[in-house]
Amino acid sequence: MTLPVADPWYRTESLDPRLWLITEPHVHPIFSANMHLVLGRDADLLIDSGMGIAPLRPVVDAIRPDPGKPVICLSTHTHVDHIGAAHEFETRLVHPAEADELAAPSPYSLKSADIPAPLAAMFTESGYDPLWDYLVDAVPSADYNLSAYAIPPAPATGLVEDGDMIDLGDWQAEVLHLPGHSPGQIGLWHEESGTLFGADAIYDGPLIFAGAGMSMADYTATLKRLRDLPVKIVHGGHDPAFGPDRLHQIIDHYLALWGAA
Repeated sequence: MTLPVADPWYRTESLDPRLWLITEPHVHPIFSANMHLVLGRDADLLIDSGMGIAPLRPVVDAIRPDPGKPVICLSTHTHVDHIGAAHEFETRLVHPAEADELAAPSPYSLKSADIPAPLAAMFTESGYDPLWDYLVDAVPSADYNLSAYAIPPAPATGLVEDGDMIDLGDWQAEVLHLPGHSPGQIGLWHEESGTLFGADAIYDGPLIFAGAGMSMADYTATLKRLRDLPVKIVHGGHDPAFGPDRLHQIIDHYLALWGAA
């Protein structure tokens, strides 16, 4: 199967003077994760690193006013769509519960037929469109080998847990442990602006909560915790940003669905 070439591979969007959104528009929506770049005085922060289908570091450095400044790569969790390019960054942070997977990522195929049938069925039942033949509808270069896709090892250089602070010098955010979608998933809470980076715990699309390594009980506690935060804006692991009213609608929907309201 021959796919068209998409150049550039990544899409970048400035959300405010400090924050950039990076996406992979040619990845199937189930696997097209948001990457957020926060610019700081002493260091910059990349939250998640996508599928790693094309080199990400040059794109990140092109955005940064000072590409020589340290950049921290924070993996909110270690599902394939969030750690693909983590190896490109010298400083790599993750929760202890996910460190082994970051150091030795599980094999993953871009061919949809290779995804286990129960997992593919779960995606469809959750409300996503059927998978394409491949998880992409284009390639980043004419010589790209779809069958050779693999995530390189990226051992963590530091571990972060609930309550830890990410400090960029003039911007500090608190690490929130948000299990449910995965055991060691984390988000970031920037209290000063009321900004929540919610990872895959909360985004404006069908949430994935029933699968390997997932816990509905943990997810319930996570959503109740997020409901109590004085949030002004949410940047999720997928889909567009949203405000507090939508946050509460999403949380209330799933808690009612699970009989945990």
